[in-house]
Amino acid sequence: MTTFEWHIVKRLLKGFLLFVGALIVFFIVLHWVEYSDDFLDQGATIREVLTGTLAQELQLIALQTSGISLYQLLRPYVSVGLLVTVFMFGFNGWVVPKTNEVVVRYENEYLDQGQGTVQTSEIHRRNGLSSILSVGYYDADRKRAHNVSLQKLDGDSRLASRIDAERMEWNDSLKTWQMESVTRRTFVADSRQYKETVASLDTTLQVYPRDLARSKNDVAAMTIPVAGDYLDALRRSGVGELNRPLVAYYNKFAYPFANLILILIGAPIAAIRRRGGQAVRFAIGLSIAFIYLSVQKLAEPFGYSGALPPLLTAWLPHITFALVALFVLWWVRK
Repeated sequence: MTTFEWHIVKRLLKGFLLFVGALIVFFIVLHWVEYSDDFLDQGATIREVLTGTLAQELQLIALQTSGISLYQLLRPYVSVGLLVTVFMFGFNGWVVPKTNEVVVRYENEYLDQGQGTVQTSEIHRRNGLSSILSVGYYDADRKRAHNVSLQKLDGDSRLASRIDAERMEWNDSLKTWQMESVTRRTFVADSRQYKETVASLDTTLQVYPRDLARSKNDVAAMTIPVAGDYLDALRRSGVGELNRPLVAYYNKFAYPFANLILILIGAPIAAIRRRGGQAVRFAIGLSIAFIYLSVQKLAEPFGYSGALPPLLTAWLPHITFALVALFVLWWVRK
């Protein structure tokens, strides 16, 4: 790596860490005031500010005059951007879900009461590593579930048994669930099944009443491998209405690339010397990030409703802005 590339990388990392630190403080305060768990990824914006600063100080102008091409100037930005993208993928896929799990549990218990972010119908919960509990409707006040199905899978991901019950009620004294009007089916390898009907059945589950007040963002509290297994189990059990969790799952892969795409858009624009100070360059970078985030959020309802496939919903904003980045690179170079 050349001297000027190291110079850009050091300036970039210095500004990036300062900017991210300011964002962390800002969002902690915002969350404390508004009880908001939304995350705004604006990490790439500082690159535009930094590049604009170099352009304003005529350092990039001097480099370009000496024969260094735009693509050579972008190389250190893209290198750092790739590292940050890989870091963000690992961080968002394995670390953030652990914190989201605490946030979702806290908000379900203390903040979301009566705010409409909790679903009480068509609930699906993991009960251990190889079992899925499905509930048609849950009455949180009475701690009573209706149209209950408990499906257990064997080691080959084959449906081994299924318990269906008209009702299931929580017993506070025994800390168990009591099922009523129960039908138990056991499936064997040769496609045969054994059926048994009982009036009631007491069972201990890893799912508690507080878990059945389902958050719409349950996949956000899972790591990528756990979320993938969870969705596969739901598909095998025949569960419908998976658009929302699928969009959240695919977003775990797509979001980190926003950092790299914003670099490819913002850095060439900021490299052009223009009138105005830091505030103008910061406003341009923030506007680009805001438009990017807005397009992502506007696309998600189409995926939730099924108007767009969940995979396309997650990647469409990034594909669109990647094309914008290619146009900007062509336009600035021209």
